[in-house]
Amino acid sequence: MIDPLEEYPRQVGRTRGFTLGVPRSFTVSPDGARVAFLRTRTGDDPVSCLWVLDVGPGLERLVFDPRDHAVTEDEATLSDAERSRRERARERSGGVTAYATDRAVTRAVCAVQGRMFLVELIEEGARELSAPGPVDDPRLDPTAARVAYVVDGALHVREIQGGDRVLAADDEPDVRWGLAEFVAAEEMDRSRGHWWSPDGTKLAAARVDERPVQVWHIADVTNPSAPPRAMRYPAAGTDDAVVTLHVFDVSDGSRVDVEWERGAFPYLARVHWSAEGPPIALVVSRDQRRTDLLEVDLATGATTSRGQASDPEWVELARDAPVRLSDGRIVEIWADRESDTYRLTVDGEAVTPSGLQVRGVLHADDSVLFRASEEPTEIHLWRWSPEGGASRVTETPGVHTGVSGGDVTVVVSSTLDDPLSTASVLRGLDRAIVVTSMAEDPVIEPKPTFLTLGARELRAALLLPGGREPESPLPVLVDPYGGPHGARVLKTSNAYLGSQWFADHGFAVLVVDGRGVDGRGPAWDRAVKFDFGVTLEDQVDALHAAAEMLPFLDMSRVGIRGWSFGGFLAAMAILRRPEVFHAAVIGAPVADQRLYDTYYTERYLGHPDEHPDVYDRNSVYLEAAALSRPALLIHGLVDDNVYVANTLKLSAALFEAGRHHELILIPNATHFTRSTAVGEHLLSVQLEFLQRSLGLA
Repeated sequence: MIDPLEEYPRQVGRTRGFTLGVPRSFTVSPDGARVAFLRTRTGDDPVSCLWVLDVGPGLERLVFDPRDHAVTEDEATLSDAERSRRERARERSGGVTAYATDRAVTRAVCAVQGRMFLVELIEEGARELSAPGPVDDPRLDPTAARVAYVVDGALHVREIQGGDRVLAADDEPDVRWGLAEFVAAEEMDRSRGHWWSPDGTKLAAARVDERPVQVWHIADVTNPSAPPRAMRYPAAGTDDAVVTLHVFDVSDGSRVDVEWERGAFPYLARVHWSAEGPPIALVVSRDQRRTDLLEVDLATGATTSRGQASDPEWVELARDAPVRLSDGRIVEIWADRESDTYRLTVDGEAVTPSGLQVRGVLHADDSVLFRASEEPTEIHLWRWSPEGGASRVTETPGVHTGVSGGDVTVVVSSTLDDPLSTASVLRGLDRAIVVTSMAEDPVIEPKPTFLTLGARELRAALLLPGGREPESPLPVLVDPYGGPHGARVLKTSNAYLGSQWFADHGFAVLVVDGRGVDGRGPAWDRAVKFDFGVTLEDQVDALHAAAEMLPFLDMSRVGIRGWSFGGFLAAMAILRRPEVFHAAVIGAPVADQRLYDTYYTERYLGHPDEHPDVYDRNSVYLEAAALSRPALLIHGLVDDNVYVANTLKLSAALFEAGRHHELILIPNATHFTRSTAVGEHLLSVQLEFLQRSLGLA
């Protein structure tokens, strides 16, 4: 009989965190007849394939498996651009990791190991399209007649039934066309760098000049003979890439340069081009306190402002907005500071009520499909229309997202009733089809209890061994993320798999969302301005409030573990509040805020030249001499998001201060590993350390 506690870490590694086999990346045809999506064949198969669901008969078809075309997965052969794209997207599988369709969703293109394939979605069949080198980000034009793609930083257009030509290229190796720069992909949710016109005759493209950006290096320390990989990384306070926007006529290659006040608005955050009007672009100031929404004149490249926004702390970028309605009006999400609500707006007019926190736009045509929260532990699908206003689409408590086409909506739901997310196709108001999931069911069954703690009504989840209240005191494990855009306390089962595994080993696990975490409005988000320390205050307040309610929490044995911002939070906890926290697992932390990127860090802490004291107060390596409790530091050596220099700097400071600590450096591991062995053993080493440090060993 399988022991779930022994099997779970192996299952996490084998299934890459239960992401394999789950259907995802849905595209619905405008007539609602077809739904394209990605899925691996089984729950431990690392190769994603392209599938189509024919909505009428409700049948799924495999339309492209790269293995049928002699494509084998080898991450070592990926281009730097593709390797970076996967890391920015937190991609855990191989094979078809992204695809793009024509407007009617009759064809798709994808790049696998640098080879480009055209896939027929109705008649079926796939063929390789020739290209002069490894292909990045191929995209079909809306008419399915040609495809745009990037090779070695050059932007190409290839006729499906004809030749290939270069639209834009640069002799400088650090100038690229048609791809997103680091901060756009990592921090702005803009993963692309070229956009077709609705009729397929023109192509807008970003030119990214990275020459001003400093060069950092990532070395394979297991192979001393291999040269380090150079990477342009815009650390806080340093120069960003210079990004400009251009529009090409694909028939003759002529180019129009889009003009705006780049000195005031250097960041290109959004580009949207639909049939309902000229293209629009959202640009952002370096301090992120101002944005300008621009409409582009295709004949001259001149731009007209459709409205500027400002905020005393920062303007929050909306996911997948601004976009246009079918009548040409512009849909945005606005931080209404008076009502403390993120609200959906149409041409500047708020159309959703105060208190409903809008969290992202998913689709816009005659109506708008969007995500929103009335309660921060739930995210529901909503639809707004000019006739009916805003109404909720989903009812079951949980986290819901989706995509629409015609009268068909794909609803992806994570709830407490299902171990993993489910995808359902709705036609009109009827639940029509459940898309098959091939994912493995977890051997762990989370049993969270939801709490509201303290004066700030902090949302929390408590996990206990077997989900039952114990007869004797339990050591406590605080298990947060705790940072911006990082809500963890959600009414979904899969959010607590790892937490329940630790609980089943004898811990009371407490997961808390504090200030700065999304879902509670603009004021809550902006409480972290200049001071990430408030996130620690909330963890401590929640812990003390829980202890007053739950006498079985042993406050003399409290551990904390975290990764990324959670790792930084764990480091703050053990250094600043050792009377509360008695051991910490510190995973991939930003130990020195000057070593993280411009767009994220400057949003919250300002520019380091203007606020050096703020950076010092928020850089935990400077507090190393305060360590008096057991600490385990973990970091991947090829992490290109939070560089390992952060952990090494903290470890060096601890050593120089004579403070014992444990350090695990993982060769060939990035910020989010795809390694089966690393995924498995990351959990085991944390458990052993916490058991030993808190008296459970």
